[in-house]
Amino acid sequence: MDDPYFTTPIARHVWEAKYRYRKNAVVYDATIADSWRRIASTLAAGESSREYWQARFYDILHRFKFLPGGRIQAGVGTAHKVTLFNCFVMGTIPDAMEGIFNALKEGALTMQQGGGVGYDFSTLRPRGTQAYNVGSVASGPVSFMHIWDSMCATILSTGARRGAMMGTLRCDHPDIEEFIAAKQDRTRLRHFNISVLVSDGFLAAVRKDEDWPLVFPVSEHAVEGEVVLQEWPGYEHPTPCKLYKRIRARALWEKIMCATYDYAEPGILFIDRINQLNNLYYCERIHATNPCGEVPLPPYGACNLGSINLTQFVCEPFTEQAHLDIAAIGATASTAVRLLDNVIDASNFPLPNQAAQARCSRRIGLGITGLADTLMMLNIRYGSKASLQAAQSVMQAICHAAYRTSVEIAREKGSFPSLDQEKYLAGAFVRTLPESIRHSIAQHGIRNSHLTAIAPTGTISLLANNISSSLEPVFDSEYTRRVLGLDGGYSEYQVVDYAVACWRKMRGHESLPPSFINAHQLPPTDHLQMQAAIQPYVDQAISKTINVPTDYDFGAFRNLYQHAYDLGLKGCTTFRPNPVTGTILSQIEEEQTALHCCNVEREAD
Repeated sequence: MDDPYFTTPIARHVWEAKYRYRKNAVVYDATIADSWRRIASTLAAGESSREYWQARFYDILHRFKFLPGGRIQAGVGTAHKVTLFNCFVMGTIPDAMEGIFNALKEGALTMQQGGGVGYDFSTLRPRGTQAYNVGSVASGPVSFMHIWDSMCATILSTGARRGAMMGTLRCDHPDIEEFIAAKQDRTRLRHFNISVLVSDGFLAAVRKDEDWPLVFPVSEHAVEGEVVLQEWPGYEHPTPCKLYKRIRARALWEKIMCATYDYAEPGILFIDRINQLNNLYYCERIHATNPCGEVPLPPYGACNLGSINLTQFVCEPFTEQAHLDIAAIGATASTAVRLLDNVIDASNFPLPNQAAQARCSRRIGLGITGLADTLMMLNIRYGSKASLQAAQSVMQAICHAAYRTSVEIAREKGSFPSLDQEKYLAGAFVRTLPESIRHSIAQHGIRNSHLTAIAPTGTISLLANNISSSLEPVFDSEYTRRVLGLDGGYSEYQVVDYAVACWRKMRGHESLPPSFINAHQLPPTDHLQMQAAIQPYVDQAISKTINVPTDYDFGAFRNLYQHAYDLGLKGCTTFRPNPVTGTILSQIEEEQTALHCCNVEREAD
């Protein structure tokens, strides 16, 4: 291996297949250091102190200390006509054939440039509804999702990336039961992750064992039966909705839980909490997320992601003196905020509406990766009280450094255009920030509406020599991993976890450190507690897969979702091995197996 920064063959493979800049037969990035220089120089180009920031950007990219989102690494500073944003939530889908297919076209153009997409299908009338203008009967939102699925397969049928889409539906849509069961056939909707938009009202009805109304906005034609006033996507104010039927809330919840237990989908998004905690609650309404759920977005919103590799900030690993350099993590977060903010101005956008939305809010999503390996190197067992405290301290440092930096950039370059300082400071999340930060925002504004999100980071974590992904526990100490190549074919690699490899380098083949624990050894509640520990410092959301053993009791499983809500989370995704999706990572993954939402090939890099 001729590049000193790659200590694993799979890391070099990922760089070659996904991020190395080449055009036709010409190779521009001879080494990964060339990739870092390309990113640093391009994103510093607009700075008044260009050389200074180029050096600062290179410093955090060096040795994988900071890992920008995959689209940034692959596209910035190249001649490729691509977006630098990993994912988008698309516009509201009109409930008319022309509007539906225009939305499909917009999705195709976005995916062609490398962006994953999220859609809320709640605006489409339920199956069996009369379409008066053409004298036909509607086929319902799930039927149209199949068209999107075919489009995704066609757009991304070759090459080293796989398409990622999120489809959501409200829990009070009349077709919600069909939606819940939509992925129970392994041949259907394989390019979609799906999530139910669960409201506070629905959960209250479940707990009280009440009836639950299924409704949809009325047309201009006369409607027979009961009509209720309801908030609905696509309408600025509550709108009259026809009551289609009432069902037992607990029965519907049970259907969601059974589907998730048996088939790993749908996921759950606590949509009211998402909107209540949205920093831009005063000017937008959210109904969907990016494909892995960590960035709830308004129509045409985009996610601009990057993750701090915590393993690079461990001092004296595996010793009694092991500790984290929190100050260096905060300094890296500050530089990363400026780098990601510059991505907004450097990026192409597939659609004008996406460019306008990104520039009005200047959202970024700074997160972490390598947490589990870091804990192991600190001699802390994942899931312990000490691990929760360590993770929370790290995320607090990143969050506060990010907000302080965004204020400083606002003083220099101006605030994001959609800022209303009084309303922004009244936001539920912003009210939790230290008074010194809030005072600075009141004085100087802030550059970015949102600053933190925890993405899955599967691909970029492989690039960084197979560190543990995001805040997930270590999958295993050693296993076989299969990844896509440039030609669309697969290559297999025997991989060793980063921290395990460091341990073996220091101690030879002694038994693994006492702090080692893999994902299968952790109770699901420990996964939830880790997610809950850092959520207070994440202004967007967290992509986290809660591993559930095959023999896990269904009653306990059902309670996980209620517990997630009670812990203040914005969503919940579990994974229990099953015949349709197999396992997230197996020793050798079968090509035919339908991929789970957080599998490395389902991320939008």
